[in-house]
Amino acid sequence: MINIIPAKSEDLIHVQSIAHRTWPDTFGAILSPAQIDYMLNWFYDINHLKEQIGQGHIFLLANEGGEKLGFTGIEINNVPGKTKIHKIYILPTAQGKGIGKKLIQAIKAIALENEQTSLLLNVNKYNTGAIEFYEYLGFVNIKEEVIDIGSGYVMDDYVFELKL
Repeated sequence: MINIIPAKSEDLIHVQSIAHRTWPDTFGAILSPAQIDYMLNWFYDINHLKEQIGQGHIFLLANEGGEKLGFTGIEINNVPGKTKIHKIYILPTAQGKGIGKKLIQAIKAIALENEQTSLLLNVNKYNTGAIEFYEYLGFVNIKEEVIDIGSGYVMDDYVFELKL
């Protein structure tokens, strides 16, 4: 049985591990290996993740029999009344088990408890599998965004929203 559990500071090693095992498969055909390494080393540095928790981000882990299969990182009121999904990844070997849906349900519950009106997330324009998943769940593409992340790299994204 898959359970969604809050991640504590000491669980961030699982977040980091899942990201490092997921990104090459998710982005290997979209981003250069150098950009993947750059982003993983920045976004998933344990100290950076701890800083995010200190700033109010919430991390949730998908757990099955003690094995961590996926995670999400969210921020309530990123924009007033809106919860931002900053990160959501499931191990390639665990995809198709409904983990993504369970993580989104848990995020919705937290957002509603905090009187949020919608969920926001960015998705790479070329990540067609993720785009199809979010559209299936009712998210709507509301705009395009190119974000300079330094070292000559950008994130070329769509911004999706789900009204609650």
